[in-house]
Amino acid sequence: MGAGPIHGSAPFGAPPIGPDMGTGPIHGSAPFGASPIGPDASAGPIHGSAPFGAAPIGPDASAPVIESLGRAYPVETRHRARDLADARDLPEAMAAAVRDALREHPGDALCFLPGWGEIRRTQERLAGIDALVVPLHGELPPAEQDIALNPAPDGRRKVVLATSIAETSLTVPGVRIVVDGGFRRAPRLDAASGLSRLVTVRISRAAADQRAGRAGRTAPGVAIRLWSEALHRGLPLADRPEMLESELSSLVLDCAGWGADPAAMAFLDPPPAGAVKAARALLGDLDALDAAGRITETGRRMARLGTHPRLARMLVAAVDDGERALAADLAALLEERDPIREREAPSDVQLRLDLLHGADRADADRATLHRIRRAAALHRRRLRVHGDVYPEGDAGALLAAGFPDRIAAKRGAMDGAFRLASGQGARLPATDPLARAPLLAVADLALQGTEARIRMAARIDRAVLEARFPERLRREEGAAFDARTNAVVARRRLMFGPLVLEEATLPHADPEAVAIALADAAAERSLRDLRWTDAARQAQARIGWMRRAEGEAWPDVSDAALAATARDWLAPPLHGRSRLADLAALDVVDLLLGALPWEKRRALDAALPARLALPAGRSAAIDYARDVPTLEARAQHLFGLASLPPLAGGRVPLQVALLSPAGRPIAVTGDLAGFWKGSWAEVRKEMRGRYPKHPWPEDPAAASG
Repeated sequence: MGAGPIHGSAPFGAPPIGPDMGTGPIHGSAPFGASPIGPDASAGPIHGSAPFGAAPIGPDASAPVIESLGRAYPVETRHRARDLADARDLPEAMAAAVRDALREHPGDALCFLPGWGEIRRTQERLAGIDALVVPLHGELPPAEQDIALNPAPDGRRKVVLATSIAETSLTVPGVRIVVDGGFRRAPRLDAASGLSRLVTVRISRAAADQRAGRAGRTAPGVAIRLWSEALHRGLPLADRPEMLESELSSLVLDCAGWGADPAAMAFLDPPPAGAVKAARALLGDLDALDAAGRITETGRRMARLGTHPRLARMLVAAVDDGERALAADLAALLEERDPIREREAPSDVQLRLDLLHGADRADADRATLHRIRRAAALHRRRLRVHGDVYPEGDAGALLAAGFPDRIAAKRGAMDGAFRLASGQGARLPATDPLARAPLLAVADLALQGTEARIRMAARIDRAVLEARFPERLRREEGAAFDARTNAVVARRRLMFGPLVLEEATLPHADPEAVAIALADAAAERSLRDLRWTDAARQAQARIGWMRRAEGEAWPDVSDAALAATARDWLAPPLHGRSRLADLAALDVVDLLLGALPWEKRRALDAALPARLALPAGRSAAIDYARDVPTLEARAQHLFGLASLPPLAGGRVPLQVALLSPAGRPIAVTGDLAGFWKGSWAEVRKEMRGRYPKHPWPEDPAAASG
């Protein structure tokens, strides 16, 4: 084995430590493109000081550190002049770049592509070249991988079409040309399916550097990048850790099996708390964890299957070999993309299952079906089901086990409108064969705004739900608001989560329950059905200002607080009423002030009067609904008023808006006494010219109104 890096900080072009122990520089001592260090560079000194100033490794501070220097050869980097318009153009661009590179440069070529589909299409486009073209990816048998990792038996040049597996973990001898497509496959949570799926994403600059370095492992080489220098500058410096990107239910299930808390484990990148919480909620819904977060026997069986917990729950729900074979087919189908390529294909999952066993459609993707069959065979082996067992059973029941939050009930009379057990709305085209089904088990969704389009589902009978999920069913009896009639009615319901499976109207209901249901309905509609007069808003604002001045001794009467406490203050006056329209008859002022004790009402009137007395027996209303309580009055009505009285002992501000004889604002001030002595002179001069018939005294504080 040649020398390899041991500190995890290899420079541009060097591989990390791992199964590939080929030569490479170790921690920045040989920059990318530098001359080889020398034939003896693989041997390094042993000394007691850690590199880069790090603390020595191990409990003994004098423990030696072994430093092994490798070599790196110069690598020339070339970028494509223009970026690809679409990742689907990559096989064609890769084949053209390989042909050019083989003409211009010596050595074998290592080509990076996202997945085996792109590898296959590139291989087809390279047919006929004077070189051995071989694939290299993780799904190949070891014997076929050996072909890529060894020299061609006839001495020909070799072109290796590889996934990211060849970035760090393997050395391909003889490679002096790297052609990098710039993409990789990465796991991402697919919200439509609830599973993690591999998606094609751009690589980081660190990955590009790592790939380029493969061309300089044994001799000087060239790295050809199929993207522009401008795009390269915009790539992220490094790949984001998978821990921060992935759905974590598999990790949380494994940790529960060990009796460990993910938050207490020393991960290099701690799992996000929100993702862990969501994973625990899902595992609880799948019966894998109990209420205390401990793994259940069902969870242990799921963990042994080595697949996503949703699919594992579906697999363990199967009761006999025929149903296990069906569950294996379903799991494989859901792991892959839809084998029916037509965008508006019918949603029935049975159409896809039939394709796996001899049915034919012109729009079926043969390559996808092949992958699904291979994955289904793997699941069968995990379940110890022979390959010739024909799948039988209830696909809807199995899907419901793995996707209990996606059981859907038909909503209303419109065909294709459904509500999921998660509470979300979902739709099918009205022409879909499943559009009229009363109940569906949904496997795949396409999110569209606040609703979702059902892409793959199976019928499920209510009797199956009752038999397989008895603990999820509950019977309710009481008053409930009916949005169709805007009234509260008494009903008996059979519920599955938020889904109503059965409903019957009762002749009588408890008046208190009806009032509470009506108050709840009003709160959900933000109390907009109440008659919010100006007097009601003023009463609300006055109480609000007293709460600001004196704290929580006064109730919170903001809109949000009133909606949250509607049962306390709104339900009592609703006894005997059952319709939303009845709310308009309530006096909101009485409701707000009536909730205050008598002493509080007196204190409110004294501290924050609704009207302020003015000279000459007049009065004016104070508008408390503004940012600052404001008194509006004609200037002449304020003559004789030397200053503004304090509100709530001066703890609540007050300002006055002086109006012209025509009712237009001429000044706003919170210091009336100062205004009379200062700015009034300028205002008086202007107003006397406009309104000469009205009095404009020099000293309004001493004048009579």
